[in-house]
Amino acid sequence: MKKSHPVRRAVLAGAATVSGIVLLLSLKPASDPGSASAAGGAAPPAAAEAPQGGRGAGTGTVTGDAADTQYGPVQVRLTVNGGKVTAAEAVQAPKGGQSDQVTADAVPKLNQAAVTAGTADIDAVSGATYTSAGYKQSLQSALDKAAAAGSADETGAGGAGQGTQVLTGDVTQTQYGPVQVRVTVSGGKITNAETLQAPKGGRSDQVTADAVPKLNQAAVTAGTADIDAVSGATYTSAGYQQSLQSALDKAGG
Repeated sequence: MKKSHPVRRAVLAGAATVSGIVLLLSLKPASDPGSASAAGGAAPPAAAEAPQGGRGAGTGTVTGDAADTQYGPVQVRLTVNGGKVTAAEAVQAPKGGQSDQVTADAVPKLNQAAVTAGTADIDAVSGATYTSAGYKQSLQSALDKAAAAGSADETGAGGAGQGTQVLTGDVTQTQYGPVQVRVTVSGGKITNAETLQAPKGGRSDQVTADAVPKLNQAAVTAGTADIDAVSGATYTSAGYQQSLQSALDKAGG
């Protein structure tokens, strides 16, 4: 028995050596370059990932409604980027005769004023009163549409119709002049109504002054275009209802 002890010790020592080598090999770091991330090492920088949000909200081109003037229609188109007006142009303006010169002088100034102000609250160009008024009206229409589009984006698919929108109805021609309505819709309800255009001049001034506030209030109260005509203002009332319906249709869209 004593003679076998050295053999057993040699066998045991050899087994221990082999086990140690196996253990060391199992603990050795992987040399494959691709194994670093798999083992929880530093991942490549994610600089290529596109930022979330800011889906171009408030960015695009929008064209206002054409505004009729004594010398011809005026229509404005805006480029809006990040909710700000970055460019303005008149796609329609009075032309022919003296109007050519007036337009050539006034339109560039009005375009620049629209970009600078970012609103329709701009000064009229001297010598181009009618063109300036038409420009401001169409500009306001374009701004309203841009605001409505931005509100629609913000509500998202889950909150459609729940945001606040300012929408301008189409101009309705009546026997005594055009009528145009702008409404503010919030949470699907009309919270404000105003008349941008209404018959004027002579007796129409008194009729408009009496009828328009009543029509505006009726629109807010009813929440629809199904409102009663104001006595003595039949044509104005009919035009108002038509323009109001047009605005509500845009809100529904």
